[in-house]
Formats: sequence, C-alpha cells, structure tokens
Amino acid sequence: MTKKRVYVLEDEINIQHLIKYNLDSSGFATSCFTTGRELFNDLQDCICDLLILDIMLPDTDGYEVLSGLKKNPDYSQIPVIMLTAKKEELDKVLSLEMGADDYITKPFSVRELTSRVRAVLRRTSMTANDAEHRDSGVIRHFDIEINKEKHQVLKSGQMINLSLKEYGLLELMMSEPGKVFSRDKLLNKIWGYDYYGETRTVDVHIRYLRRKLNDNGPDFKYIDTVRGLGYKVKV
Repeated sequence: MTKKRVYVLEDEINIQHLIKYNLDSSGFATSCFTTGRELFNDLQDCICDLLILDIMLPDTDGYEVLSGLKKNPDYSQIPVIMLTAKKEELDKVLSLEMGADDYITKPFSVRELTSRVRAVLRRTSMTANDAEHRDSGVIRHFDIEINKEKHQVLKSGQMINLSLKEYGLLELMMSEPGKVFSRDKLLNKIWGYDYYGETRTVDVHIRYLRRKLNDNGPDFKYIDTVRGLGYKVKV
C-alpha cells in the first residue's frame, strides 16, 4: 500500500523532527519545509496528501500560504491542518473560513496530531469517493442549481466557487428543503463522526457559504437559522 504523503511547513527544526519521527513511525511519508518558497517549489514536482501548516513563518505567514493553495486549482483540494501557537478565536475562525480543515494549537500532543491527520485524510477520502460515485442529477431550488454529476453550483446561471465542505452543506440541505439539520448532524455528515472540532465550525462554514451566495441578513433568502437547533434551506 502506498504511504500517504504528509508535508510539514514549520520553521522550528525541533518541532519538524518531532512531527516527522512520529508520522513516519505511524506509516506516513513525511517531508518538512521551513519556508513557503520551499514548499511551493516541491509541490510543483509532487503534490502531497495533506499539509500541516504553521502560521508564523520566516518568509511569509501561513495565511498567505493557505490562500495560495486554495486559489490554485492544482493544490486547492489538499487538506490543511493549521498547527500554531496562535490561540485567539479570530485566528481559528479565519483559518477555517479560508479553507483549513482543522486547527491545532501549540503545545500539542503528537498522538492527537497523528489521530487528527488520520481523521482528516479519512474524511477527504470519503468526500472524494462520494463525489466519484454521486448519483447524476440536478437539484433546483429558487435560483440555485446544483449539478451533482459535475459537482457544480449555479446561482442565476452564474458559477459559484464553493469548497468541498460548503458544497456538501448546501447539497445536503437542498436535498431536503425545510428540514432542520442540527449542527451535530451537519458535523457528522460533512466532517465525519470522529471530527474533533466544535459545532462552531459549522457556523463558520455556513456564514462563508451565505457570503458566496450573497445571502444577507437579517432576512436570509436561502439558508435559515433555526435558533437552538441548526439550519435549513427555506421553502
């Protein structure tokens, strides 16, 4: 079986060695980089299965690296775990909004990090497999159209660029308009049962999805917040 390739962008050499030793011992193929330039140079030759990304780096910051990945169609589907000393909620929310899959603060447990790497890779594999075997068909509701075969979303005929999780949330809720989906249910369906984050993650992605759909409050046109319960697509 081919080993999953994990890249680590971290400028502290001791932390690099710690992560590499533990991931390699757990069956991964791990490569470490100190600067964003080194990482992107290597990605041109070999795309990794997952990236562990620090925010504070010597030549740039992790947000710029994350943004560069998500804007490049060749790298946009690489799952990213942020590993950083920045503990503020704003940093976590910003990372998730920009497309990070998980957020871990330092100091950290290497066993937990390894577990989260496995969980993210498992979710990514499940999402890709679901997309590959998804039934063909089109879901239409209001002026939004989801082409499940092409994995595309149109609003009034215009393409909307959604992340995998944003797409998953929208397709799930649009498949049953009016049905209330709890935050726990959405976490389980879109992130997987073993996701370590909080339901706050769902709120962040719903907010980002609303922005892309231009679904502005206080009277949301497409996605309703059901106080104390979760979310639903309006009917």
